Amino acid sequence: MVNDPVGDMLAQIKNASMARKSVVVLPHSRMKQTVAEVLVKERYVAGVVVTGDRPKQNLHIHLKYENQVPVIGGIKRVSKPGLRWYVDHGNIPNVVGGMGIAIVSTSSGVMTGKEAKKMGIGGELLCTVW
Repeated sequence: MVNDPVGDMLAQIKNASMARKSVVVLPHSRMKQTVAEVLVKERYVAGVVVTGDRPKQNLHIHLKYENQVPVIGGIKRVSKPGLRWYVDHGNIPNVVGGMGIAIVSTSSGVMTGKEAKKMGIGGELLCTVW
């Protein structure tokens, strides 16, 4: 059993992109799916597909490359099960001078830090991607 499913997903995405894999297959959860959908919306991954029947659904994350180079340069898990990081809208970090994104879990759902700042809400800082 994995104690940190989102952290495990991010590590698998990072490792698969460094190994030039095209697809990462993970057990499905709603939180993983919403984080992956944010990555699709921000054009860090090519697509997300849920396959299978409940309760054995899988999440297929299609990685994206430009000129054989992974689009994802790095992923860092910020809030972990042992130490949660909650930020208000004024303390959401800029990642790599605005070239990356912060993913925040808010009361209005999982979104980028830029969207959370615009809405004026904070939440749990899940990870940063660049």
